Amino acid sequence: MPNQRDEAADDSPPDLPCLEKLDSPTGSPPTASLSRLMELESCLSNLNLAHEIVLNRDFCFRPRSPPTDSLEGRVTEIVHRAFWDSLQEQLSSDPPNYSHAVTLLQEVKTMLQSLLLPGHVRLRAQLDEVLDMELIRQQVHHGALDLHRLAGYIASTMASLCAPVRDPEVGALRGLGDPVELLREIFRVLGLMKTDMVNFTIQSLRPHLLQQAVQYERAKFQQILDRQPASLDDTTAWLQAAAAEEEAAAAAAAAASAARSESSSPDSQGPVSAIAVLDRAAMRLLRWDPRDQRYPETLLMDRARLDALGRRLQVLVLEASVLLLTDAQCGDAVFSLPGFVGRLRRSVAVLLEGSHAREADLKGALKGIGETALRLVTEALSGRGGAAPPQESRRLLKGQISELWKHDHPVRTLIGERAQGFLRATLQGGLAKRSPEPPAALGPVGAELAELGAAFGRIVHFNRSVFGPFYAPVLRKLLFPPGEAGTGEAETGEAETGEAETEEDSR
Repeated sequence: MPNQRDEAADDSPPDLPCLEKLDSPTGSPPTASLSRLMELESCLSNLNLAHEIVLNRDFCFRPRSPPTDSLEGRVTEIVHRAFWDSLQEQLSSDPPNYSHAVTLLQEVKTMLQSLLLPGHVRLRAQLDEVLDMELIRQQVHHGALDLHRLAGYIASTMASLCAPVRDPEVGALRGLGDPVELLREIFRVLGLMKTDMVNFTIQSLRPHLLQQAVQYERAKFQQILDRQPASLDDTTAWLQAAAAEEEAAAAAAAAASAARSESSSPDSQGPVSAIAVLDRAAMRLLRWDPRDQRYPETLLMDRARLDALGRRLQVLVLEASVLLLTDAQCGDAVFSLPGFVGRLRRSVAVLLEGSHAREADLKGALKGIGETALRLVTEALSGRGGAAPPQESRRLLKGQISELWKHDHPVRTLIGERAQGFLRATLQGGLAKRSPEPPAALGPVGAELAELGAAFGRIVHFNRSVFGPFYAPVLRKLLFPPGEAGTGEAETGEAETGEAETEEDSR
């Protein structure tokens, strides 16, 4: 939801399923296409909002504030300044012109009414009495409007309605003497109070939404499919690729088993497990090529989260690879020193930050990591009165670390396979079971890898709970002969039954 929306929250995933083509169908009037597009956009917005609330515990709305150095920020500042300068000019004229001020008081009243709860009967009646717009217009007509008295009542009402965090800002309103500045601050603080109310409502509704999330998201996606039947094309291609990989891996494993048992030919293989295909498909998301736009539609709302997890996994694999190479060249005499592994990991993490986007950046980062690792090793040994590593060991350490940018580097490949195996075992274990222990080679990054696996598992299992019925017919066609189709559907659909409840309990 890692993901909050802007106007909504800042780190929410930006991707929404782009399932509707803007071109009108042949022979259809443009208004019909526009109506369908608006309905689809509304459906997608509701689906994305509900998904963010469920998966992002920290999801909240924040008032939109464009950067001050941006064009939008400068235009917004100019327009706001012009508006308040105009109000200042009207109130400073002789006699004062209260036309805009009365309009602002009406808006303030409306905003205050939106903050009232059903139990605020007396406060609502008092608000209608004090901010009686007809009476205020009569006071303006007779030159008897007391703007400061009304502003004081507004500030007092805001103080009784605001959250404790807003008390200092509401209290500061009473110290403002300029009516324009006072109205401007009232609007600013009221905007914050409305945001607080929305976020409070979201938190209050979240437990109820969790109970209905799977059915709600499934129904919304079905509405999308009804309007755009081709909305599973990329999902189908994604599952096809995973099924091909799983079948190839099963065939290779069968061939290796037959070779070990000196059998003349491997035993005939039945269809691979649908759950195994789903697990392999999920693992493919962590190494997705960012240039590939054919992302599965059922996971577009989680793409930003999954991309972030994939980048984090790459960093952890590189960190573990550097640690393994350093240990191999320098031995336990260095690694057993208190704090050495922590210092080396922190240095590696800092140098790797932001280097995943371009291969040239990664090469430069790894070159610096090799020099840093050698310096830390030398400092650690000299601090214990030991001799510096031999020249050959230093050269090998720097060279091996510098070569880690290659995806086929033996150490990086080994660590990557171990990490992938750990994450897949985490998926197979499910949310209700204890996470497996990380392999020994991943021990130094085990805690972070387990945390990553837990986050990955929550996304994947919730996604299957929602979209299992949509995956089942696709996998049935891919994996099972016509006579065995029912088995595949049961495995992909019914095997996921109860995952929504498990997901809710895990929260």
